[in-house]
Amino acid sequence: MHRRKELNKNLKPSWVWAIAFGSSIGWGAFILPGDWIAEAGPAGAMIGVLLGAIVMMFIAVSYGVLIRKHPVSGGEFAYAFLSAGKTWAFITGWFLALGYACIVALNASALSLLLKYLFPSFMKQFFLYEIAGWEVYLPEIIISSLVILFFAYMNIRGNGFSGKLQFIFSVVLILGVATMGIYTFAFADFPIENMKPAFPEGKSPLISILLILAIAPWAYVGFDNVPQAAEEFNFSPSKAFGLIIMSLMASGLVYATMIGVTSWTFAQGANVNNSNLWLTGDIISSSFGTVGVVVLAIAISMGIFTGLNGFFHSSSRLLFAMSRGKTLPAFFSDLHPNYNTPYKSIIFIALFTLPSAWFGREALIWIVDMSSIGVSIAYFFTCFTAFRVLSWARNNEGLEISPIKKTIAFLGAVFSIMFVLLLIVPGSPAQLGMPSMIALLIWVALGVTFFTSIYKSFRVLGRDELSYYILGQKK
Repeated sequence: MHRRKELNKNLKPSWVWAIAFGSSIGWGAFILPGDWIAEAGPAGAMIGVLLGAIVMMFIAVSYGVLIRKHPVSGGEFAYAFLSAGKTWAFITGWFLALGYACIVALNASALSLLLKYLFPSFMKQFFLYEIAGWEVYLPEIIISSLVILFFAYMNIRGNGFSGKLQFIFSVVLILGVATMGIYTFAFADFPIENMKPAFPEGKSPLISILLILAIAPWAYVGFDNVPQAAEEFNFSPSKAFGLIIMSLMASGLVYATMIGVTSWTFAQGANVNNSNLWLTGDIISSSFGTVGVVVLAIAISMGIFTGLNGFFHSSSRLLFAMSRGKTLPAFFSDLHPNYNTPYKSIIFIALFTLPSAWFGREALIWIVDMSSIGVSIAYFFTCFTAFRVLSWARNNEGLEISPIKKTIAFLGAVFSIMFVLLLIVPGSPAQLGMPSMIALLIWVALGVTFFTSIYKSFRVLGRDELSYYILGQKK
């Protein structure tokens, strides 16, 4: 066997928390509250996102168990291999890689959306074409491309550089959201009254909540970046679970606060300075003025930057681990001679996401919607693997005895299956639209094609050899 490639151990606990939190809070927390309120009402949206955070905490228990036992890059890819074998490991990694790359692309496009709102006369120059009702202009393509290239470069430089910035960005984001939440609640004459009706007319509270709960795997995707970074911890892996829980608590509060800001500031239907582009931005502008818009712009920029940085890190580590595990070409695991980072994987993610700047935001949302399925599959295998490595009672296999954690792992696996079913079962209130289903089928076809091309060399690899490359275990 060849020598196993390894990454530097230089990630501090605060940086890992910032990766998890900052990756969970991207553009969606600031741009989508208006859409969520329209779908589920203020109460339905708030309850949905907070329940989503609680469900993710159940799933996080399994991550805590497995990170402690197997602190390796690859995360869910490695866990799927451990419990279900190399084929399911490839499937899990394939879908997860798509989900991560999509979020890089969508965060880059979100910066253009922000600038379109703040500087419409500048951004709406040099019209090119229209996709699904979204007008594409040259400045947004240039800006989205530049921000992708910048964060690719920052990640190639290594964790010391990107980790410090991630933590700073995360702290500024929290301060910005807290300022907007406190000010608008105090500014509103009747904040609780303004949130009525709590649920949309003609739609039951349960359906309203389920609509938002179904997107929890997408909304909170990012806390699962922690296992992708586990190999680079400079601290005990046993601390990872606490960092994940703290990141999910902070993320849930940020989502709920921004829904509150959008719903409690003015009575529903009130006449705000509506540009028809971004309800939350219009409300902050009307209530908070220019200062509020600046605070909001800073907060959303921090969310975008932390998302870009976090998912560049996790997607490159996932590709690195899959390559090291012989399920992707060898160049994905090549390390930079100076920074010891998987720079070719980082460059690949940049090249893969750069064309997204030309697609328009609506086309990207179709892809991101269906990527929730891939994330849910990854959650399932994490919980399923944790269920397998835990024991109800003392046995001869040397498994950890923890009936409570084993029960929670089982519940996490059930929740994960429910998320998938909510997205794909016909008639489900959260069923994917036809464009998203088509995008999903295309990605499945690409995966089948790619897996078929490597299958001959892949099938001859024994479990012991793969355990060494994927899990770092020698028999």
